Amino acid sequence: MSDKELISNCIDLYYEGCVESDPNKIKEAFDENAMISGYLPDGLHEMNLVDFAGFVDSQQPSPKEKGDKEFLEILSCEITGETAIVQIREAYLGMIFIDSFSFLKKDNSWKIYTKLFHVES
Repeated sequence: MSDKELISNCIDLYYEGCVESDPNKIKEAFDENAMISGYLPDGLHEMNLVDFAGFVDSQQPSPKEKGDKEFLEILSCEITGETAIVQIREAYLGMIFIDSFSFLKKDNSWKIYTKLFHVES
C-alpha cells in the first residue's frame, strides 16, 4: 500500500472515530504525543490526545446515531520523507471544519501528530 493510501486510511479511521464517538479509534489514528488546537465559535481550544479523545467520547448519542450529515474530503496531501501535511474538509457536530494535519511515519505507520482546526461554516 502506498504512503498516500496509508494516510487516507488513517484519516478515515479518525473520521469514523469522530462520527461514532469512539475514543479508541481516535487514539489509534493519532500519535500519543499529538496536540489538537483550533477555534470554535467560543474561542481557542487546545487539547492533548487524552483530552480530545474524551471530548469525542462525550458526544452522546454519537453523530452517527443522531443521523448527522457525514462528509469528508481530502483537499491536499503533501508527503516529504517520513512527514506529511494534509488538509481536509469535514462535517462534524453540525459544522464544516477545515483541518490541517501533520503526520509522522514511525515504525512504518502514519499517525496524526498535530491537528489545527477551523470552523468554515
